[in-house]
Amino acid sequence: MIFVTGGTGLIGSFVLRELRGRGLAVRALYRGSLPDTGPAGVEWVQGDLADTYLLAAAITAEVTHVVHCAGLVSYAPQDEDALLQVNVEGTAAVVDACLRHPAIRLGYVSSVAALGQTATAGGNDMQAAPTPRLLDEAATWDLGASHSAYATSKYLAELEVWRGVAEGLSAVIVNPSIVLGAGNWHRSSTQLLRYAYDEHRFYTPNQINFVDVRDVVAHLLRLTLDLPDLPPARYILNAGMQPLGEVLAMLAQAFGRRPPSVAVPSWAAEIIWRLEHARSLLTGARPLITRDTARVGRQPVVYDASKALRTTGLGFRPLAETVAWLATTLETNRTARPPVVT
Repeated sequence: MIFVTGGTGLIGSFVLRELRGRGLAVRALYRGSLPDTGPAGVEWVQGDLADTYLLAAAITAEVTHVVHCAGLVSYAPQDEDALLQVNVEGTAAVVDACLRHPAIRLGYVSSVAALGQTATAGGNDMQAAPTPRLLDEAATWDLGASHSAYATSKYLAELEVWRGVAEGLSAVIVNPSIVLGAGNWHRSSTQLLRYAYDEHRFYTPNQINFVDVRDVVAHLLRLTLDLPDLPPARYILNAGMQPLGEVLAMLAQAFGRRPPSVAVPSWAAEIIWRLEHARSLLTGARPLITRDTARVGRQPVVYDASKALRTTGLGFRPLAETVAWLATTLETNRTARPPVVT
């Protein structure tokens, strides 16, 4: 029996499909209403990560593995408390429930944000492009640096997993970069699809790291289920780095839409996020751009996934293949939006 949190999210929904495709018994946690689509045979449990009694009842002695995919991705200032509650306290609750049964193995979906890349200050667009930094799993968190609330929450969530490991828990952590996949594009990284489809004109000349959701799931399950003797460790999952403008252009063209054409310089992005911050304070609306989203990728970082490649023997799909798959999924769905699975 495999227990999955976040089973209605982007990564979690693909985890469920793969597990049921293997013929494994699956129990999954969900909030709100059940999805209209998804694999048959899943034992659904309605509840919240904050409900420790529910987790204790769901993670029973028959559960052999827990795949913890649930999490909140947000850079909006008003979500800082929710990020701590869902990502940190929720992970702590999952770890505690696992520790009740010593034989359980935990696979936790973290993020490259937990590696400690700091937000950059406003830069001069006339300067030469900086040389990308290479980060691997040995990267350390700089306690004195400025980090986004989201990055901090994922770092603290990892500490909860390591706390469980110190208490005897068998666990692995995966750190994916921006995950591209067909899901609810009003949430997390799939908003890139919506932005490209809606034919927005503007983009920032930053770099992004990306990975196909199908590859995330393949590596995650190989590390968690198929290689049970692996010691506790973290594994970066990243297919490569590409300019954001090129990624948006590829997506837009695959969808048959007009690609963005106007690069917003760094100084303009610095003004825009401040105006958006003021607007959100006055109206309570969510900012369209925040300090962290305006600055992410300005000093490019390449996340080294060679450790995962060596360990799993699996590869990563190139961006062109992922984009073609997304376009095909959109066409097959016959709607003005990619399929909503959450």
